[in-house]
Amino acid sequence: MALVTFISDFGDGDYYVPAVKAKMLSINPQLNIIDISHKIDTYDIAHAAFILRAVYKDFPKGTVHLVALNGTSSMTDGFIGIKLEEHIFIGPNNGVLSLLADYDPGIIVQFADIHLKDSTFPAKDILAPIAAKVASGAAIHDFGGPLMQMKKMMSRQFKATRKQIVGHVVRVDNYGNLITNIRKDAFEKLNPGKFVIEFSREGLTKINKSYDNVEPGDCFAFFNSLDLLEIGINHGHGSDLLGLRLDSPIYINFETTE
Repeated sequence: MALVTFISDFGDGDYYVPAVKAKMLSINPQLNIIDISHKIDTYDIAHAAFILRAVYKDFPKGTVHLVALNGTSSMTDGFIGIKLEEHIFIGPNNGVLSLLADYDPGIIVQFADIHLKDSTFPAKDILAPIAAKVASGAAIHDFGGPLMQMKKMMSRQFKATRKQIVGHVVRVDNYGNLITNIRKDAFEKLNPGKFVIEFSREGLTKINKSYDNVEPGDCFAFFNSLDLLEIGINHGHGSDLLGLRLDSPIYINFETTE
């Protein structure tokens, strides 16, 4: 199955998304193109990486993922393809692909000049043809040579001791819920049984199982499908009501016997 996913910050009101799709379909009309999102905040590499990292493993192995974000920026150092967890990613070398995992991909290919062209629309003119051909059976090595190191960005990591985990909000979703970078496995390893989750002026001493385990208007905290701590207000916009935003700190203080 020739499957390509497509993520960008193009929005839905312009010709950019259909133009990229049309380019791919002109190469292989049998392509199955799946939109992940085109409502990524403009130029927000971290947002795109978070969304793509959250869902790419749910697609079949061998899926090609086209990432169109900041392709014309001076921060972009050409265009690359990488292989990660048996998935192929085609995009700009600007750090976005480095945020998809906490380790380096097994294969990194720098696309050769013969496949590049001066363009104000590289997603259509450069990336779309390569993505379509790779999804149709070509190898990313057909379009360039090995690259030892792609441009990297560092994602914010939580900090943990036996007494405390300090994390941050990494995403505010459409409902105003606050997704943090605090992982379930770290919490379970350190949790002595009693704890307080502190944020804004609130303190929670319980991990819920879902959004509706509390009354409407009350705060909740649970580990979501990504195994990340999520905080919000049932039937309320947690970000606005709690005064929390992207990068706001979240503390879990453990009650130890020491």
